[in-house]
Amino acid sequence: MPELKTGSILDGKAVAAKMREDLKKEVDGFVSGGARPPGLSVVLVGDNPASELYVRNKITACKKTGIESFLERLDASASAAEIIAVIERLNRDERVDGILVQLPLPGDLPEKEILEHIDPAKDVDGLHPYNLGCLTAGRESLRPCTPSGVVSLLEHYKVPLSGASAVVVGRSQLVGKPAALLLMEKNATVTICHSRTKDLSEVIGGADILVVAMGKSRFVQGSWIKPGAVVVDVGIHYERGEDGKQVITGDVDFEAAKSVASLITPVPGGVGPMTVAELLANTVRSYKKKIGL
Repeated sequence: MPELKTGSILDGKAVAAKMREDLKKEVDGFVSGGARPPGLSVVLVGDNPASELYVRNKITACKKTGIESFLERLDASASAAEIIAVIERLNRDERVDGILVQLPLPGDLPEKEILEHIDPAKDVDGLHPYNLGCLTAGRESLRPCTPSGVVSLLEHYKVPLSGASAVVVGRSQLVGKPAALLLMEKNATVTICHSRTKDLSEVIGGADILVVAMGKSRFVQGSWIKPGAVVVDVGIHYERGEDGKQVITGDVDFEAAKSVASLITPVPGGVGPMTVAELLANTVRSYKKKIGL
């Protein structure tokens, strides 16, 4: 990694745009050769404003990449059986290479049970137990988008991963655990921390690479971070500032951390765009496998 000034930015927005550009060239090549375009189906249940925004962003990204998108809308009152019936129909649809159920689901719908009905070959979120099991076993599979985006971002900026001391704060199935596994695949030495970790600030202080997915706004303080460390902030929170205007924060106190870290992701503009780019990449991977490429 070239020598960087303190507080240099890991620009996920720019890297994701380059990924989309490369994917579009690949997709355009398939379509110009007579193949159908890849297809991504998004299942949206209810009318959560944040989910609506995320789905619009994903559909827009599909259009920019040449991927056909199919939106399946269901009322918030939809039962698990009704959602599963939609998923099973999409599993059989030859136009659909990827299926994404937008989370969170409303009410007390059983998310894990519903997600397990997605065909693992179309599980572009990488959250099916089969795909998570393949990741654990080191076998080829569709990988979870956010952790994959973290690693892709680090690799783009040529951050040395092999032999690095990496600390992952958060142990969720969505980010923490798969991020640790992906970093271990790159030969990093990984420590997973959580809310009950003793002397958490000291553990964080030993990290060459710090990935934070704690779910608490500005939880990690700048004084905890090792000088020159690379910091990836997965969190995103919407708060009100002193002037009453909305402020977006991450799990890391960005202003304090950027004066210590060598590289750091902004929030927004860091991990979020990479997650969407990896979703598109997984859709294209599934498509290529289906058509024998």
